[in-house]
Amino acid sequence: MNSLILSTGARFLVALFLVFSVYVLLRGHNAPGGGFIGGLIAACGFAIHAFASGVAEARRALRVDPRSIGTWGLICALIAGLMAGPLGAAPFQGIWAEIAGYKISSVLLFDIGVYLAVIGGVLTLIFALEDLGEEVG
Repeated sequence: MNSLILSTGARFLVALFLVFSVYVLLRGHNAPGGGFIGGLIAACGFAIHAFASGVAEARRALRVDPRSIGTWGLICALIAGLMAGPLGAAPFQGIWAEIAGYKISSVLLFDIGVYLAVIGGVLTLIFALEDLGEEVG
């Protein structure tokens, strides 16, 4: 699409969507939100960019293959789930540690993994559909 308004607005919206998605990700442990909805919000930002500027430009803006993002997300979620095993706890049980005065849990690592997996999966699908549409049209 060659709309100046859409392409200009898309640049602003991508940044806004990414900041808001990180906010939703981080507040999701204690309030509504979390990795899934945060990942969907981030993917929507890049989808708008793909619609406005094309898939090639959106891939350049993303800088990493979405399949790699999804793979790293699955690895993070798996590590968070299996982290409790060596400590004698049930799988996916929350494990807390204090690092430099901050309490960090395995639940946050799991949420980050879900966040990345959703971004990778949704963007892989959207980019493939957009590529298909560009070939047909």
